[in-house]
Amino acid sequence: MSAISKKICMVGDFGVGKTSLIRRFVERQFNDKYLSTVGVKISRKTVELADVKQQEKLNVQLLIWDIEGHAKFKAIAPTYLQGAAGAVIVGDFSRQETLERIPEHVQLFLSVNPKGFIVVAFNKADLVEEEKVEKLFLTYQIQDHERVIKTYPTSAKSGIYVDELFEKLSYQIVEAA
Repeated sequence: MSAISKKICMVGDFGVGKTSLIRRFVERQFNDKYLSTVGVKISRKTVELADVKQQEKLNVQLLIWDIEGHAKFKAIAPTYLQGAAGAVIVGDFSRQETLERIPEHVQLFLSVNPKGFIVVAFNKADLVEEEKVEKLFLTYQIQDHERVIKTYPTSAKSGIYVDELFEKLSYQIVEAA
């Protein structure tokens, strides 16, 4: 079984749950204490993909770059984004302004990595009533961009769609390589 390594960036405003999504995916844990990421933190997780490029199985080591979300950081963010095969753009369902800024994050990532792929996570779905989740989800869909492959309503707390979004992004990156 062969293995490859791919860089993925977590991008979004501060406090949207980028670090929590990574912890849920990599460590299978959730902590509701807020710790702001300073600069960048890199996590690793190997994902086993089935039926990729005529191979039965393929291991992909994801190097997940958790990038600080503060506005003052935007000037140096492109440096951290360089060389990424994909990104998870994260917004917070309970803070509408973070959803409104998702297109900016998409453009920033694609300006550095025009061949990269993006999955969008509308995080903290567990904090919003289900009908409001559906309404916001429909309002802020941006899958009309060819590089945005899927949007998920996620919850780092419950784990809903967390594995799926990383797996979907991994498959797309490997298939396109």
